[in-house]
Amino acid sequence: MGEDGLARPVWAATDPLMREYYDTEWGMPVRDERGLFERLSLEAFQSGLSWATILRKRPAFRAAFDDFDADLVAAYGDDDVARLMADAGIVRNLRKVHATITNARATVALREDGGLVDLVWSFQPAATPAPTTYDDVPTTSPESVALSKALKKRGFVFVGPTTMFALMEAVGIVDTHLVDSHRRGSSGVWV
Repeated sequence: MGEDGLARPVWAATDPLMREYYDTEWGMPVRDERGLFERLSLEAFQSGLSWATILRKRPAFRAAFDDFDADLVAAYGDDDVARLMADAGIVRNLRKVHATITNARATVALREDGGLVDLVWSFQPAATPAPTTYDDVPTTSPESVALSKALKKRGFVFVGPTTMFALMEAVGIVDTHLVDSHRRGSSGVWV
């Protein structure tokens, strides 16, 4: 319970940056390619790290990856990889840097078949979880498993089922706010 009388998950309860992200952005619909490609990329970079680390570095990630413009990132070559690996403002993980470039290329290629947004949102379930405690919040779902497989089939990497469920939560495809949370239903996707 926060000083303002609002309940938040532990990860968003104390750090002002995390609280602001939880209160205003997390779980809100993202339906544009750039926004979805950014979230997909940052979820991959977050793998094995805390979300707070990624959120603090998000401005540097945006600067380093040309504001996650898929066309620009898809054209990155060896010089760009070297530049990114020398950038202390981001997470310097070679596999994740390469994954972001690979996923940009896959995003561009996917435009011929409806695009990233349509594909990702096509895995919205018929019903969203209705957790009453944080222990009730799932970390995967049949839809996140299926989304992971569909993206991998299209050439995406670092898109495992748990990472895809986190993406689905972050962009409003599922609403895992607790049933009595002040944020429950705030996305307008689930009422």
